[in-house]
Amino acid sequence: MITRPAYLAAPALAMVYGVLRVVDGFDGSRGPGPAWTLGHLAFMGALVLFAVIFRDMWVMLGRNRVATGILVAGLAGIAFAFVQFAIDIVVGFMAADHEAMGPLFDQVQAVPGVPLLVYQAGPILFYLAQLALVVHLAVRRQVKVWVPVLVLVQILLPFASLDLIPVGAVVAMIAFLPLATRPRKTALAHA
Repeated sequence: MITRPAYLAAPALAMVYGVLRVVDGFDGSRGPGPAWTLGHLAFMGALVLFAVIFRDMWVMLGRNRVATGILVAGLAGIAFAFVQFAIDIVVGFMAADHEAMGPLFDQVQAVPGVPLLVYQAGPILFYLAQLALVVHLAVRRQVKVWVPVLVLVQILLPFASLDLIPVGAVVAMIAFLPLATRPRKTALAHA
């Protein structure tokens, strides 16, 4: 078996973000500072690796139309989420303290389309595509049915509390473990 590092590294970087987010909140506020910046950079790295994961799943699915549509939506979602995290980092560098971040975020969100694309609907495409890809793999019996169930759990956990991001990351690692360790011939059969 060959390990595909992106499948485990992406959730690991998401876990780093989640842990640093919790640590950053110990003083009662989040950002700016090293935990804010490093956590956001870690999640941006996770997003890049998720693009690699999505492409790999697309190849596993035979590059069909449905998978291609999901891939495109997922990559768009990744791009919107990446922009959101980049904005957060820039605001963190520009602000002297947490209170100064609010007006800067207000300025960004005053730009038409930014709230919807960058903070609301855009990033949701990332999560929906992640789920759709693993469901498609499960329907084709390329992964067990529990894989999309765990992916759904890891997507929903942060909606209950953002402090559950590290738990969701562990769930994602478990969900992606069969994909990370699948035999090489699985990938080559569809390449």
